[in-house]
Amino acid sequence: MDMENMIKPENLVYDKPNLMNDNQMHYCPGCSHGVVHKLVAEVIEEMGLEEKTIGVAPVGCAVFAYNYLDIDWIEAAHGRAPAVATAAKRLNPDKMVFTYQGDGDLAAIGTAETIHACNRGENIVIIFINNAIYGMTGGQMAPTTLLEMQTATCPYGRNIALNGYPLKISDLLAQLEGSCLVVRETVHTAVAVKKAKKTLRKAFENAMEGKGTSVVEFVSTCPSGWKMTPEQANRWMVENMLPMYPLGVLKDK
Repeated sequence: MDMENMIKPENLVYDKPNLMNDNQMHYCPGCSHGVVHKLVAEVIEEMGLEEKTIGVAPVGCAVFAYNYLDIDWIEAAHGRAPAVATAAKRLNPDKMVFTYQGDGDLAAIGTAETIHACNRGENIVIIFINNAIYGMTGGQMAPTTLLEMQTATCPYGRNIALNGYPLKISDLLAQLEGSCLVVRETVHTAVAVKKAKKTLRKAFENAMEGKGTSVVEFVSTCPSGWKMTPEQANRWMVENMLPMYPLGVLKDK
């Protein structure tokens, strides 16, 4: 039997979506960004939204999403992606509008924009990459950094008395009336990747159907910032990140 006929389309994990261009991926080995980029591209293609999608890229590692996905992009000031996405969607209600943000952008400088966009129930998708550290700027502590986790700005570990607690912002967003879907996913295994893609598809459908704000948090790795190999980072994420940020549906309205 021809091997190509035995391979299910959903298992072609190395098949490159047409929406992704030929620019060489710059992300560090083991980084979760590249996998999430691919899933976003696949969902857009499968929904036939190539000409109707607007992405909003902010600041941080997430900013370079525009280098890889051949759609319309808007560059937002640090933390302001949900505000910019709000304007884009309201002015273009027939478009699919999403933000692509890291934990510093979304949960630190952009906390207000994130909360108020969700509270208003803007018909957008917020994609949230949570690797508990500032990857681009040198590995500083993020709002989501774990207790006792070492970073460049808390070299002896995050201390409650000095730094407070890790911010579980998705839990907060799930409490707001305007959010319709809040889910935590990851992409460290094949099974997780397939599940995450289904969640992204549902989030995009919600936005196009005017159901409110969908938030998809990806608990992610940062091997460079964590000073680990990709394999070590995956294991560390499972053992340390997932107990603090458990996967699953926080809200599905």
